[in-house]
Amino acid sequence: MITVVVADDEPMVCAHLRTILGSAGDIEVVAQARDGAEAVEEVVRHRPSVVLMDLRMPGVDGLAAIERICALPEPPVVVALTTFDADTYVIRALRAGAAGFLVKSTPPEDLIGLVRVAADGHTVLSPSAARRLVALSSDGHRRDDEARRRTAGLTDRERDVLACLGEGLSNADIAGRLHLAEATVKSYVSRMLVKLDCTNRTQAGLLAHEAGLVGR
Repeated sequence: MITVVVADDEPMVCAHLRTILGSAGDIEVVAQARDGAEAVEEVVRHRPSVVLMDLRMPGVDGLAAIERICALPEPPVVVALTTFDADTYVIRALRAGAAGFLVKSTPPEDLIGLVRVAADGHTVLSPSAARRLVALSSDGHRRDDEARRRTAGLTDRERDVLACLGEGLSNADIAGRLHLAEATVKSYVSRMLVKLDCTNRTQAGLLAHEAGLVGR
């Protein structure tokens, strides 16, 4: 069972998400939160699989809550909820540790699938969205230089795997493209997250874009 905490200061949004996700037999919304502080409390209380986090909330906002949740031992997957498909708030959320983002207008049938994808540890972020987000960064040149510095010590194979993460590929897809065993890809990804100081695959994927490794 995939357990979910929904954090949004709009009761109608929470009710809508609870209804949609509750229609899936393998997903349960275990708690709702009206602000970031309450979201952190509910995460500690319920230890959910996934948190859907609105970014703009009164008091403790979603960005601060994401940082606090991602700092917990064995944190859940956090997915940012946003009205817009790419803005600077989303960039900050991803860099704080969010595994991706969902637009609130996402069709119900897609929302369920994307929550399952997030729970499985995959990126909830399309390559086109990643490119837009990187382009929106106000400190793009500094970020690019920093990304190239961080990835300079990677081996050629690690750079290939990182570029695939930037495309949003799963371990199975990467294994097929690079002719590797899926377990080998998983090992590469785990080592690179540590080496690059990335919280999750999404942060690593954005780093790949910033370093110019995607679409070479």
